[in-house]
Amino acid sequence: MQPAAHLQRTDFATLGGWAADTFVEALAAFRRCALHAQTKAYRTGSLGLPPADFDAAYRAALSLADSDEGAARTFFETHFVPFSIQPASGEAGFVTGYYEPIVQASRHRTETFRYPLFRRPDDLVDLDDGNRPPDMDPYFAFGRQTDDGIVEYFDRAAIETGALDGRGLEFAWLEDRFALFLIHVQGAARLQFSDGEQRVTYAAKTGHPFTGPGKILVETGEISRSEVTIRKIRSWFQEKPERLSEILHQNRSFIFFREAPVDDPELGPIAAAKVPLTPGRSLAVDRLIHTFGTPFFIQAPDLMEVGKPLARLMIAQDTGSAIVGPARGDLFFGSGDAAGEIAGVIKHLAHFTILIPTPAVERFGS
Repeated sequence: MQPAAHLQRTDFATLGGWAADTFVEALAAFRRCALHAQTKAYRTGSLGLPPADFDAAYRAALSLADSDEGAARTFFETHFVPFSIQPASGEAGFVTGYYEPIVQASRHRTETFRYPLFRRPDDLVDLDDGNRPPDMDPYFAFGRQTDDGIVEYFDRAAIETGALDGRGLEFAWLEDRFALFLIHVQGAARLQFSDGEQRVTYAAKTGHPFTGPGKILVETGEISRSEVTIRKIRSWFQEKPERLSEILHQNRSFIFFREAPVDDPELGPIAAAKVPLTPGRSLAVDRLIHTFGTPFFIQAPDLMEVGKPLARLMIAQDTGSAIVGPARGDLFFGSGDAAGEIAGVIKHLAHFTILIPTPAVERFGS
């Protein structure tokens, strides 16, 4: 098997934008991974960074509970060595953005609140090489248990036209169907009920591949590729609501959710790395390649932030079905409409520098 990327050692002194970045929030995000790793180690990605490589850095991070900027920067420069990621495919790195919607919701269906979120069904089963039917696409990580064996689960169109009706899986209702779809895309939300706020996070999915409405609208000539943003897609559906089902049902993937408390409104939901996301510092990566907890320095020359190109240290704490490749990432921008406005327009080429823990450096060359 060919490696997914070539790593070229570099140094912090020549890493453009490193000196101007801040590090306390990145260290706090890394520390959350260190705390989780004390009870359960993260799975090793194919790049080859097992949990043991991070042990010294984790111990050091936990001893710096309230570090200042200088101490935080020294921590990363002491315990890691930067390596430039050069994908074997020859393609450039690429970043998108995501966020946590905050929406009004009802605990009961009404004439206004008509579109439900679903809990995980009891006949949805996790698939692996041991129980996946031989004729089922290996892509599927979930299936439906029946008396005759495991089959593909109902897809979006089937569920939205009643396949799960009568099973009591609905637990929250929204008034905007497109907002509901965005929650499926983002994988989490904060729901504002009349009696308080509740967070919902990803619990499982049907297993079908994700197909974004933007891709469909571009391919059918409805929107130009350069115009594709969440705002533009929403506007198109507002103008042509009769086509909403036609477009959305082409995305067969459907997400199930679970409820979670809002412990800290300044942080995002608990994601794939089992820690709450940190706005501006949490990164979704390809978990088959990378190990959660790994720091990455992201440079996006055409993504302007406060008048200068984005150059930011981030921690791998999430993943996604569309995040495929060694230099592909999704930047978490926080919660609410303002974060959504930023995240929705992020589609930029980027350079990825991975920070390799010092005990592992010799394995990756000098």
